[in-house]
Amino acid sequence: MYDVQCTGCTFRAQVKTNNCKPKNVILGAGYDIYEKVLKAGYLAPPLIVNFRWEKKGKLYQEIRFYPFVAKGNIKKYTLSPKARRANYRMFRYEKLDKVPFMTLYQSIDPNSNHQCPPNNSSN
Repeated sequence: MYDVQCTGCTFRAQVKTNNCKPKNVILGAGYDIYEKVLKAGYLAPPLIVNFRWEKKGKLYQEIRFYPFVAKGNIKKYTLSPKARRANYRMFRYEKLDKVPFMTLYQSIDPNSNHQCPPNNSSN
């Protein structure tokens, strides 16, 4: 459920990378774990999203921090019976345009003539 955790405090967050410009719907993770966290009385973890994309040979990157993602922004769904993880319950973040966020980082590489490096993360 948590991808990063501070060693000095209790801060935890979920981190996602999307190789596209910022959008309002992104994939989350397994819903069963998320549901157990909420049932235990914990808040949904903050979300950090790393958006990376290319446009006209230029690389762009924007990292956003969503400190409070409400349950109403979570949409659960089930993978198909033919999926690699057949019938696995998942969730996605939706309506992120309605969720307050802070921009942690922005970058434009105007000299780049190549695509973003491959995303080696499983997120």
